[in-house]
Amino acid sequence: MSIYRTVKPLILGSGSPRRKDLLQSAGLEFKITPATCDEPAPLPGQDPEDYAIKMAELKAENVAASNKGAYILGSDTIVVRDMEILGKPKHREEAYQMVKSLCGRKHKVISGCALISPDGERISYAVSTEVEFIEFNDPAVRSYAATGEPDDKAGAYAIQGQGAFLVKGICGSYTNVVGLPLAKVLETLVSYGVIVPGDG
Repeated sequence: MSIYRTVKPLILGSGSPRRKDLLQSAGLEFKITPATCDEPAPLPGQDPEDYAIKMAELKAENVAASNKGAYILGSDTIVVRDMEILGKPKHREEAYQMVKSLCGRKHKVISGCALISPDGERISYAVSTEVEFIEFNDPAVRSYAATGEPDDKAGAYAIQGQGAFLVKGICGSYTNVVGLPLAKVLETLVSYGVIVPGDG
């Protein structure tokens, strides 16, 4: 028995296995068509939420251009420390330094989401979650960086993976930190009639 069922064509414009798993956990059926556009760096002084939304819109528009008959969901998740957007580490040492800089303090994880309908109507928004890390523990952080898990993760950690040991607490949506604010996304899809509650 599924919580929701999909009644209109839906495409996830992302190849993220985490976003796929989150949507499937609610019973949704959808196609996956990853966006192929370049992701420009944030402009100097650009608001992080604005940047996350712009990236989500860019991805959704890229996929919508060749998929006219479906609803397109685009998303982008960023990690922000003191208004600085942290990208994916380029190597293991940078992963270590990035995680080290987050330890013993709070940061934000922001997901921008954009939904484009077949007739071009769109809605976009950002969801922010505050995350607090443990105090700095050099051997453990170095060991974590060496696992390779941080290599392709914004902010160099995965809360749903081994990186969970770093997290002292969160305020806000957990799934947002994983990569998609599921409750808000489902609410949006329901409001557009893309999904309906599953049959009891």
